[in-house]
Amino acid sequence: MKKIFLSLLFVGMTISMVNAQQVISSSSSSNPNLGNFENEVKINFLNLILLGSFEVGYERFLSDNHSLDLQLHINDRFGYNSQGNGKNYKTNAVQAGMNFYFGDNPNGRFHLYPFMKFRFGDFEEPGDGGVVTTDMTAFIFGAGVGYKFEVSEHFAFGPYASVARNFSEAVNDKFTSIEFNGGFSLGYRF
Repeated sequence: MKKIFLSLLFVGMTISMVNAQQVISSSSSSNPNLGNFENEVKINFLNLILLGSFEVGYERFLSDNHSLDLQLHINDRFGYNSQGNGKNYKTNAVQAGMNFYFGDNPNGRFHLYPFMKFRFGDFEEPGDGGVVTTDMTAFIFGAGVGYKFEVSEHFAFGPYASVARNFSEAVNDKFTSIEFNGGFSLGYRF
């Protein structure tokens, strides 16, 4: 019941953010970084290669300087903890955030982003003659920084890093309440 309530709360907050931001959305862009495009789909290929974690996102530019960022993380990991030796992450996550861009350099810009994330699933590891399972369901709030190289009209890529606070006693007992993450994304604008 708790998981269902938390999932519905997360979805409700995300929908209200989208509706509130559509009111202030601009219909045209004067920033050369955006061109005539307001949407971007992206993939974090660094974590896909290093961890086998598939992270895909959708970014909706609401103005020249900010955007709504929605992401789906399949096989989500706690930070950069590895699998192997019987350890297995069976977790996924959804994430919503706002990107705030700075500067007007036509080759790229820095951005800051607060976000909220909802992770669900289990972590399994061998112990006490069997498999010990930890419930990884948690709300996570954090912030990050990144740089996006805008190399052409349709493509953008760049590194980012974040730090977040995990609000789950089970996860905090097994790992820690603070989680670091990062990656390198490749996006296509349309």
